[in-house]
Amino acid sequence: MLQRYRNLARLAGLMVLGTLALLLSGCDMVLFNPKGQVGLEQRNLIILATALMLIVVIPVMVMALVFSIHYRASNHKARYEPEWSHSRVIEAVVWGVPLAIIIVLGVVTWRSTHALDPYRPLKADVPPIQVQVIATDWKWLFVYPQLGIASVNELAMPVGTPVDFRVTSDGAITSFFIPALGGQIYAMAGMQTQLHLIADHAGTYTGIAANYNGPGFSDMHFQTLALDRAGFDAWVARVRASGQTLDQAGYTRLARPSVAHPVEHYASVDEHLFQSLIDKYQGVNRSREVERRLDMSGNASAQGSQE
Repeated sequence: MLQRYRNLARLAGLMVLGTLALLLSGCDMVLFNPKGQVGLEQRNLIILATALMLIVVIPVMVMALVFSIHYRASNHKARYEPEWSHSRVIEAVVWGVPLAIIIVLGVVTWRSTHALDPYRPLKADVPPIQVQVIATDWKWLFVYPQLGIASVNELAMPVGTPVDFRVTSDGAITSFFIPALGGQIYAMAGMQTQLHLIADHAGTYTGIAANYNGPGFSDMHFQTLALDRAGFDAWVARVRASGQTLDQAGYTRLARPSVAHPVEHYASVDEHLFQSLIDKYQGVNRSREVERRLDMSGNASAQGSQE
């Protein structure tokens, strides 16, 4: 009998491993191999939360298998107590363990929510660089206001230096996400969101649009170049050597919908470009709000006249 249980347990283990291997065969485990401080803390939080929940899940799955085998109708050696109704020990375990897990998860989540707030600046020995992120249909524009340059579908950042991202959209809502560095933030027209990231290791990491926003969504990705200081300075020099200027007219042409847009560099950029896009949609929102209030006033006046 004991050997039969061992064989069943071994078979169940092989089935679970086979299923996991099949499900994960096409997955990129980049979230569990972070290259930045924020990504590392988020990975640890995911692992901790999963481990705590498995404290309940694994015993339940094991007991479901063992009980169904041991207490089957044909096993006359199993204990049979039809009058049994209560056990304080079982009640304490069934309610106490999940309660303890919920309390621990609540504390951990509360702390991590504040520690990993995307608007919270990162502590470092060097000042951060600012990058203005503009999502269009279907490409990413990165403006470096401190350097007066811009690039399309290519983001460069020095290793060990915090990056203060200011994110908006000139089209449909989407989400700005660099999985290897952690964190994501929505890009919305007429609004500005913030995200603070840092790269601890040099490399090239993929950034994506993590929210469906139209037919060009699957090709709306970019390369993030985490470079040492010399490499970043060389990249800046290469961008400035492009000679292209991104003014309002140039941006209008750039913002036209395009799929799999190639990388472009701009040696100079209109310093008011980012704010002008926010103001453009805020003006539309204000107009709609005025129209809504006028419509409500008109309906109220009409109801008063009818009365």
